[in-house]
Amino acid sequence: MPGSPPSPPTPPKRLSLVAQTALSLEEGIRSGHWKGALPGERQLCARLQVSRPTLRAALEELRQNGWIEVSPRQRPRIRKRHHIPRGGGPPKVIAVLSPSPAQGLIPLALLSLDALRERLTEAGYAVHFHVNPACYSTRPARALEKLVGGNPSSAWLLMGTLDPVHRWFVQSGVRCVVMGTPKAEIPLPSIDSNYRAVCRHATSLLLRKGHRSLAILLPKGIHGGDAESRRGFLEAIASWRRAITSRVLEQDGTVPGIRRLLDATHRSVDPPTAYIVARPGPTLTVVTHLLRQRIRIPQDIAIISRDNDAFLQSATPTITRYAIDPGAFARRLTMIVRRLAEEGTLPARPIRLMPRFFPGETG
Repeated sequence: MPGSPPSPPTPPKRLSLVAQTALSLEEGIRSGHWKGALPGERQLCARLQVSRPTLRAALEELRQNGWIEVSPRQRPRIRKRHHIPRGGGPPKVIAVLSPSPAQGLIPLALLSLDALRERLTEAGYAVHFHVNPACYSTRPARALEKLVGGNPSSAWLLMGTLDPVHRWFVQSGVRCVVMGTPKAEIPLPSIDSNYRAVCRHATSLLLRKGHRSLAILLPKGIHGGDAESRRGFLEAIASWRRAITSRVLEQDGTVPGIRRLLDATHRSVDPPTAYIVARPGPTLTVVTHLLRQRIRIPQDIAIISRDNDAFLQSATPTITRYAIDPGAFARRLTMIVRRLAEEGTLPARPIRLMPRFFPGETG
């Protein structure tokens, strides 16, 4: 009615995963990303990173709301009256590019993506998860052109820190944020833990406790945050006035490989009396293997984990470790992704968050 006061805004609601999935599907239909029919269940589950029961419940919501028609043994058909292509700029879609499925990501990335999807869905965005190892090859241009060209998005979130994929996004001008640590000369906005400061702090702590032979254990093919970890470790060693034996060890990601590496290292001259270990899984392997060899922790060898995971909290002795707050990380990540999507630009500067130190009993 004329003269009536405007209605107050509706309070925000926390949506269930089914509702979030339905909104993502609806956005894909509305934007014209899917035409005629939706992809099969397996493809949708992989893209949206949800289970089949969740997807089927979301599809039922779309059917009830008139977006799709469902027939046995056929892909859901999109009803034409709801196919409304957007005009103007890109659709409200945030695309996430990863070299591996969600279950292969580090815990912080997995938790942050979960929170990111929830926050962006509440803001009206669809979040599409793309797993494409070809985009992380040494020559990814063709794969990236096909993927990005076929998936119009407001912004891209890049998982991982390999140079070729970063350089392609710089050269193409496609909006993106890196979840990780790109090389300093690559002008892309990024967010990550401050691994350099963490490993510098951990190394200094061990040196102050009297250790004179230290090792840092990193994944093979050191780059990104792992390269920053090595840098912090060596900076702390270099700043110490006494002679220190230091080793940068690269592990292959397998339990047998880590065990062989540890055994070979401990047969060498002046073996380490302290380890800084990247990733929760390898940390657990190192601790349990040393205990199996009847090596006392920390009396004989000290262990500090650069990273955290829920299962480390249940270990005994309690693991000395660093832990980032996933909620705080996700809030910063969501803020910069939305800003890039809505404003079209973002300063190419790194955001580095400092994890909290948990003293534990192994350091």
